[in-house]
Amino acid sequence: MHSPTNPSDLHSIPVQFVKGIGPKKSVLLEQAGIRTVEDLLFHVPRRYIDRTTVLSIAQLREETLAGAHGTAQGGRDARGAELRREFTVIGEVRSFRVLGFGAKSRFLLILADRTGSLQCVWFGGVQYWKKMFRIGETLAVSGEPGMYGAMLQFAHPDIDRFAPPGEGEDGSAATQWVDALNTGGLVPMYPSGQDLARAGLDSGGFRRVIAGAWKTYGNIVPEILPRSITDARGLVSARAALQSVHRPASGTDLREGLRRLKYEEFFRFQIKLAMKRRTMREESGGIAFGVKSALARRLVDTLPFTLTRAQVKVVQEITSDMASPRVMNRLLQGDVGSGKTVVALLAMLIAVDNGYQSVFMAPTELLAEQHFRTLRRLLGDSPVSIRLLVGAQKSALRRDLLEDIRRGTVQIIVGTHALFEKNVAFARLGFVVIDEQHRFGVVQRATLRSKGANPDVLVMTATPIPRTLSLTLYGDLDVSVIDELPRDRKPVTTVLKSDADMSSVASFVREQVRAGRQAYFVYPLIEESEKLDLKAATVHYNRLQREVFPDLRLGLIHGRLAGEERDAVMERFTRGAIDILVATTVIEVGIDVSNATVMVIENAERFGLSQLHQLRGRVGRGSDRSFCILVAKGWIAGRVGRGAARGTALADDQQLLAERRLAAMVATTDGFRIAETDLQLRGPGDFFGTRQSGIPEFKIADILADALLLDEARADALAIVEGDPHLGKAEHRSLLSYLRSRYHDEMKLIDVG
Repeated sequence: MHSPTNPSDLHSIPVQFVKGIGPKKSVLLEQAGIRTVEDLLFHVPRRYIDRTTVLSIAQLREETLAGAHGTAQGGRDARGAELRREFTVIGEVRSFRVLGFGAKSRFLLILADRTGSLQCVWFGGVQYWKKMFRIGETLAVSGEPGMYGAMLQFAHPDIDRFAPPGEGEDGSAATQWVDALNTGGLVPMYPSGQDLARAGLDSGGFRRVIAGAWKTYGNIVPEILPRSITDARGLVSARAALQSVHRPASGTDLREGLRRLKYEEFFRFQIKLAMKRRTMREESGGIAFGVKSALARRLVDTLPFTLTRAQVKVVQEITSDMASPRVMNRLLQGDVGSGKTVVALLAMLIAVDNGYQSVFMAPTELLAEQHFRTLRRLLGDSPVSIRLLVGAQKSALRRDLLEDIRRGTVQIIVGTHALFEKNVAFARLGFVVIDEQHRFGVVQRATLRSKGANPDVLVMTATPIPRTLSLTLYGDLDVSVIDELPRDRKPVTTVLKSDADMSSVASFVREQVRAGRQAYFVYPLIEESEKLDLKAATVHYNRLQREVFPDLRLGLIHGRLAGEERDAVMERFTRGAIDILVATTVIEVGIDVSNATVMVIENAERFGLSQLHQLRGRVGRGSDRSFCILVAKGWIAGRVGRGAARGTALADDQQLLAERRLAAMVATTDGFRIAETDLQLRGPGDFFGTRQSGIPEFKIADILADALLLDEARADALAIVEGDPHLGKAEHRSLLSYLRSRYHDEMKLIDVG
C-alpha cells in the first residue's frame, strides 16, 4: 500500500496510516467497508452508554443492592436506541493476581477508594492483563456492577487512567485524565464483528483508533454544504458534527451532530439524483411522437371496460412526454389490478403507429410469458405483430425471431434479460417498458436504451412504493400513480384462519364453486420438504382432489411445468373448465380471471407481506364479492386474532414479523398502506425481497425515522441544481470537487436514464 498522495483529502488517505491500525488490521477494516480515514471518521456509533454517573464505591454498593444497576432505564439516545445506564467509580489499584489455571484462569484486580473496595475480573487474556496495571495507580472503572457473594464486582469493565498525582496542569481532577475514552458522559459503542474484535477493534478499540485519527486529521474534515444551507437549516459544521458524534458533550450536542450527518448523507445522494434528473431533462435527440393513434383508439373502443379517471390522467401524462422531443423517463406506480398493463400497451401502440418498435421487459421468463399472453389477449385481432423473446427458446425459433426483430417485422417484443444480449438488434426501437424496474440496474437500462434512437422509457412497478423510498430510489424519474381501482371492483374481504379450521374453509370454497365461482389454493412449495414443515402444492393437490373435493375439477400449476403445460392449465381455468386451481406463487402476477372469487393461502405466515398482497390481487377482479383466506399455524392465528401482533416497530424476531404481516393483511387492502407497513417491518434494504435492488444503504440516516430531513435535503439539492446546473459558483466548488473525487464512475453515468 502506498503513502497518502494528498494529505489534505481524507478520501485519499488509506486507513492503514492511522496510528494503531497498520496493514493487517486495515485488511479487516476494508472488508467492513472502511478503506480510508474518511470512512473511519464517518463510522458512527450504533448506540451510546450513559456513564455520566460517577459514584463512590459505597454509593455504588447501595445502588447495586437496591437493584438499580445494569439495565436501569436510561431513556433513548439520539438514534432512537435504548440508552443503557452504567456506572463509574474512581479508585486506586490495591492488588491484582491470577486465579486458576489454563482455560479457566481469570485475572482479579482490587480497586479501593475512601469508602470501600470492589473487584474487577477478566476471564481470559490473563497474560495481557498482568502487564497492564501497577499498584497505586488511579483508574476510572465503568460497567454494570453485580454482587459476587458479599463482594461488589465489575466483570470485564472499561477502564480509563488518571495521570499520576501532580502531573496535571493545575493538579485538579478534571485535568488528570490521560485519555478518557470510556468514562464520563455518553460513551459510543461502535459496529464491529468477530474478526475485528479479535484484532482489537471492538468498541473500545474503535474509540482508541478514531480518537487517534481525529487528533491527526480532524482539522481537514471537508465542508461540502454551502453556507446558505447550513445557515437556513441550522446545521452545525461537518467537523463539529463528527466531534459531537464520537465524543458528545451532552445529549443535545449528540442530537445536533447526528442531525447534520444524516442530512449530509441524504444530501449527497439527492444532489446526484438532481444532477441526473437535470441531465435527462436537457437530453436532446429524443423522439417527438404523434400521439393521435388509430391503434390506441381501437384498443380503447374494444376494451370490455371503461378506463378509470386515474388511468386517463396517467395516459395524458405519458402522451405529453411522448409528444416532446425530450426523452421520457417516467415511473408508473399502481396497486394490484389497477390497470398498468393497458396503459403501457396504449403507449406502445402509439409508438407502433409512428413506425417504431416497442419493448416490454420483465424480470423472469415466467412473468414475460404471462405479460405476453395478457398483451396478446388485449390486442385481439389487431394487426400488430407481437413476439416473445426469452432465453429458453429453441435455437431455430430464436434465430428466426432475432431476424424478424432486426428487419422490423416484429412491432412489440416481450422479453427478459435476453433483450440485453449483443445479438439482439432492433430495426427502430422507440419505446421501452420495464416491469418491476427495481430488479434491473442502471447499466442494464443504459444498454437497452443504446439499442434504439434514444427511446422513451416507462418504468412500471406493481409494488406500491412508500413516498420516502420513492424519493430515494426513483428521485430522478417523473412519477405517475394509478391510485384508483376499476369502478366495478369490490374490496376483497380478508380473514385469518387457523389450520385447524380447514374443514370450514373447504365448505366455504365448495359453496362458492356451487354458486358458479372459482377458487385458488396457494402453497409455498412445489414438493414436500423434510426440513421444512410447509405444505406443498403437489402433495396437497392430490389430497384435495381425492379427499376434499373429489366431485370438483382441480388443476395444478407451478414453476417447473413447461410453458405449454402452464398455458394449457391456465386456458382451462380461464374458460371455467377448472373449479379450483392449486398453485405456487407463479400466479402472483399476470393472472386475471374475473370469475375467481376465493384465494386460500396456506402457511400464510411463511409469505412476505408484499407477496401476500400480490396474491390477494388475483381475486376481486370482477364485480362479485371476493375473499382472501389466510391459513396459518393455530398459535399465530390466535395471537393475531387477539390483537397481540399489532404494531409496526422494526423487529428481528421472525415469529413477531409473521404476526404483524398477517395483522396488516387483515386490517387493510390499500396497497400503499401495506407497503408502508412492509417497509417498516423489513427495512428498505429488503423491501423488494432482494438487496441487489439499487436501494441506497444509508449508514447513518434512516429513510423512515428521518423522512423530514430527506425532504429538506431533496428540496435543497433540487434548488441548487436548478440555480447552478454545473455547480460552477464559488460556494458550490467544494461540493463539485467532493462529488468528482468520491463518485467518479457514477458521475460518468449521470446521463443514463
